[in-house]
Amino acid sequence: MATCASREEGQGASSHSRQKGLRAADIPQERSARPLNEVGKRERQFDAGDIDLSWICGLPYVEKVDHRGSIAVSVAPVMSAERYRRAPVYFSDVVVRADSAFASFADLREHRWAFNEPRSHSGFNVVLHHLRTLGYDFRYFGEMIEAGTHQSALRMVISGSVAGAAIDSTVLEAEVRSDPRLSTMVRTIATLGPSPAPPWVFGANVAHTVRETVTRCLAEMHRSEQGATVLGGWGIAELRPVTDAFYDTIRRMRHENHHLETS
Repeated sequence: MATCASREEGQGASSHSRQKGLRAADIPQERSARPLNEVGKRERQFDAGDIDLSWICGLPYVEKVDHRGSIAVSVAPVMSAERYRRAPVYFSDVVVRADSAFASFADLREHRWAFNEPRSHSGFNVVLHHLRTLGYDFRYFGEMIEAGTHQSALRMVISGSVAGAAIDSTVLEAEVRSDPRLSTMVRTIATLGPSPAPPWVFGANVAHTVRETVTRCLAEMHRSEQGATVLGGWGIAELRPVTDAFYDTIRRMRHENHHLETS
């Protein structure tokens, strides 16, 4: 079987996707930050069928696949940092201002809390599930502020307008790579997870044979020098094929959170 590396040497995953007629979004190509409203725009395009392959949070993925059933996961990132232990997982890092007195999650009770948006696993779903295991809900915090993005929630913590937030660990690491000063501005006082990493997902209209080919190409991306460089710029060691069952942890948390809310 021919490999993508031999046929696509030096072109990268996005080039391969275009050659196959696949409309792809968010295959990493550069370090620069994306516009803050692009995540929602991209998801709407994916839902409309205008994008065939997109990188989305695990929570919207399980909501979509459980509702429609015809979309499919492809790969998920294996981050390079040692904490990920060569697995396609990530964490929710609970951060506070570095000069604050907060030392644990319990210290944040009745204080202002920022979250990126309610359809986020790392910023919302896993936090609510953690609170449920402690016997609480979001009323645990003094006030909940929807920031819109992880980056905005992080800025709110740094400014002191909120006490804390749960930040996607890969986002936090990317922000620190972009501006190392951030490592002196915030502290991580708790970590939730690990959770299954956000996957690249195929739209409903992508043929099974195309899904197989593109997944193989993405999984081999780190084997070429250019591919490894592109992934490394995002702190990614490789893209690993995953299955729907891998996201059962997120699915279970979502179900339990919803059950408790409606009971």
